[in-house]
Amino acid sequence: MSEVVFEHIRKVYARGDAPAVEDFSLRVAHGEFLVLVGPSGCGKSTTLRMVAGLETPTSGRIFIGDRDVTDAAPKDRDIAMVFQNYALYPHMSVKANMEFALKLRKCPRHEIARRVEEVSAALGLTPYLERLPKALSGGQRQRVALARAIVREPAVFLFDEPLSNLDAKMRVEMRAEIIRLHHRLGATMIYVTHDQTEAMTMGDRIVVMEAGRIRQAAPPLEVYTRPANEFVASFIGTPPMNIFRKGTLDAGRTIGVRPEDVAIASPGARISAPSFPAAIDFIEPLGAETLVHMKAFGDMHVIARAPGFVSYAPGSSVVLVPDMAKSVVLGPGN
Repeated sequence: MSEVVFEHIRKVYARGDAPAVEDFSLRVAHGEFLVLVGPSGCGKSTTLRMVAGLETPTSGRIFIGDRDVTDAAPKDRDIAMVFQNYALYPHMSVKANMEFALKLRKCPRHEIARRVEEVSAALGLTPYLERLPKALSGGQRQRVALARAIVREPAVFLFDEPLSNLDAKMRVEMRAEIIRLHHRLGATMIYVTHDQTEAMTMGDRIVVMEAGRIRQAAPPLEVYTRPANEFVASFIGTPPMNIFRKGTLDAGRTIGVRPEDVAIASPGARISAPSFPAAIDFIEPLGAETLVHMKAFGDMHVIARAPGFVSYAPGSSVVLVPDMAKSVVLGPGN
């Protein structure tokens, strides 16, 4: 079994500092694709580095399978890590980069050749095996980093923002590549990103972190439709969930409504559902949809997602009709 278990992990870098990670407890199932997501400084990369053995927890324990690896050396953890900056050996060919770790482990020569051949073919790297990394594009280098990890056949794959240095088109292609890789290998993968689109599209389960703590751990759709608190609601989703404070839609509760669940009506229209007046701020035409930004209740910013193209003059009056059946009651942000 290659499950990963965190038991009350705490990490403090220096006495008097706020914890980088606090009371992090989680079980990552065998074969699960888990995504750690959150803003910069939330502790997600520190958590991943503790799994890799590059950081040591101040307290708590980490298990890979049935082994307590809290104090184990990185080489003894049976993990492979893919970094943001590729971390390829620049003086080695693609083939040599893929072979290097296997040679250190004294893997038989025929087994090294088999693995390199199979993985390079799967990732489209066969024509580039004799090239140096400097002769490759960014996307090709990231494929080499993936291939180098795959040939090791580790118990757990760790990804530390591996797509951050790629352009938008290449990020989409590499997301699909990693998803296909997970389906093919069925391996346990832990993936760190600040990009919530990556988290939503790639993870079997996502862990939203803030200030070193888990704010919600659930499948992507559950996090999107039923965020646990204001922080998750405002972080997950593009654009984020509209948050109506106490005294607006509901005098006693804070309510969240996704932009696609806010309809726009003309003043004077007959409306039987709860509604309130707003003024158009600006619009963002995106082709298949238009994001309509409005001001309501004074200076509250509200966004509606309208299908196709719609046009409103800035400052014009409208009526907003939130679908209360799809609204969620939100707890505090922390």
